[in-house]
Amino acid sequence: MTRLFLAALVLATLAGQASAECYADYKAKQDDPLRLHYGVAQVSDAACGGGPGAAEGELAPRLAAAGWTLLNVLSVFGPEGLGERESSAGEYFLRF
Repeated sequence: MTRLFLAALVLATLAGQASAECYADYKAKQDDPLRLHYGVAQVSDAACGGGPGAAEGELAPRLAAAGWTLLNVLSVFGPEGLGERESSAGEYFLRF
């Protein structure tokens, strides 16, 4: 029984390491006074496979917890797209 548990744990760990990195770029706002920001956030592989709509469902609660309202997710992408977006996202690069 213990051996089976350890084998399952090792497989789960390896599967997690093999998963692809996925990110979304988005726009968000705060009201009173109006503030807007563009950001990049890491999202789950499931959100990546589901496109912008799936990423919205994951990002909206994270942003809301910090007082932001998600306006839209522009795209989902892999690690190859991070470099070109980092300067545009500024302080909101991988913040949420």
